[in-house]
Amino acid sequence: MVRPGQGLRHTVHGPVRIQYRVPARLHRGRRVPGHAGSALRDGDRGPRDRAAVRILGVQPRLLRELPEGLRKERGLIVDTHTHFYDPSRPQGVPWPRAEDEFLYRRIMPEDFKGEAVSEGVTGTVVVEASAWVEDNRWILDLAEEDPFLLGLVGHLEPPDKDFESDLDRFAAHDLFYGIRLGKVPVDDPAYLKALEQLAAHDLTLDLLVGKEWLAGVTACADRFPGLRIVLNHLAHVPVTGGRPDEEWIAGITSAAVHPNVFCKISGMVELARDDPPPEDPAYYKPVLDVLWNAFGESRLLYASNWPVSWRFASYRQVQALAMACLEPRGSEALDKIMGKNSREAYRWVPRS
Repeated sequence: MVRPGQGLRHTVHGPVRIQYRVPARLHRGRRVPGHAGSALRDGDRGPRDRAAVRILGVQPRLLRELPEGLRKERGLIVDTHTHFYDPSRPQGVPWPRAEDEFLYRRIMPEDFKGEAVSEGVTGTVVVEASAWVEDNRWILDLAEEDPFLLGLVGHLEPPDKDFESDLDRFAAHDLFYGIRLGKVPVDDPAYLKALEQLAAHDLTLDLLVGKEWLAGVTACADRFPGLRIVLNHLAHVPVTGGRPDEEWIAGITSAAVHPNVFCKISGMVELARDDPPPEDPAYYKPVLDVLWNAFGESRLLYASNWPVSWRFASYRQVQALAMACLEPRGSEALDKIMGKNSREAYRWVPRS
C-alpha cells in the first residue's frame, strides 16, 4: 500500500494544484522515471482499449474486468466530468503541461465517444480545465457541433476585472452551465459577489476542493440556497480501504445538510492509495458509505474524470467499478446516480 504522503505528486489541474498518487505506468512504451514497469506486448492489447493505445500510447490494465452482469443496459448514463483540449492549436494549451507525456496530446470528443458509447454513455458534461477565458468559447463551439456534449462547466476567476461581463456573456449561451473554482474564500467580497451572480443566472458552481474548504462550502450553501454546488472527485479524500479522514467526514456531513450541494463519485482510482487500484468494491465502500449517508441517492453524480482517469484504468474499468460500488443500493438509486441526478445538478436539456 502507498502510505499517505508517499508516492504522491502535486499536479497542476487547470488553475488548481491537486495531489494524485503516481502509478507504475508506461508513457509511450517507456518506463516512468523512478517507477517500476515493463514494456507491454502487442498481444496484451484488448479490443476495447485500442483507442487508449492509439491516443495515449499506453495500455491501461490495472483493474481486472468486473462481471458482465454488472454492466446492465441503462436508459440514461451521463458522465458529468470530462476534459477536451488540443495542444496542436496555434496558441497551445495551458493545461496539461508539455512535460506531462501522458496527457499532453490532442484529446477530442470523438476520442471519448470511442471509449464511452460502447459502455452505454449517452452524453457528457464537459469541465473546462483551461484558465484561458476564450477556451470556454472553444468548448462551446465543440458542443454546438456535437449533441453528445450536453454542455460546459466553464472556468472564470472572480478576481478578474472582466469576470462579471464574461459571466454574463457566457451565461447567455444555452450550453453554459456554470463555472468550476478551486477555493471557497467566504470572506472575499469579490468571490461572494460572483456566487450571487451565478445564482442569479441559475448556474451551477463546481468545486475542486478538499477537506480544508468544506466549512466554506457549508457557509456558501447556507448563504446562497438557490445556488447548486457540486463537489468534484469525492472532495479529494484519500481512499485507503479503511475509514476516511475524520475532518473530511465532518465537513462532508455538514455540507450535505444543504439540499443544494451535490457530490461526484469520481476520482476513485486516482485517489486510491494502493497501486494498482483494487477492483474490489469493498475497498471503496468506507468512503462511499459516508457519501451515501450524507447525500442519499438523489445528490450523487457519476463522473469519470476522463482522460485523467486513463492514467489508472480504462474507461470501461472505471465505469464498471462505479457501477459495482453502487449496485448494492438498488436499481433505482443506480439509475439516478448514473444519469438522472445530473439533470437536477446542471439543468441540461436533451439534444438531438
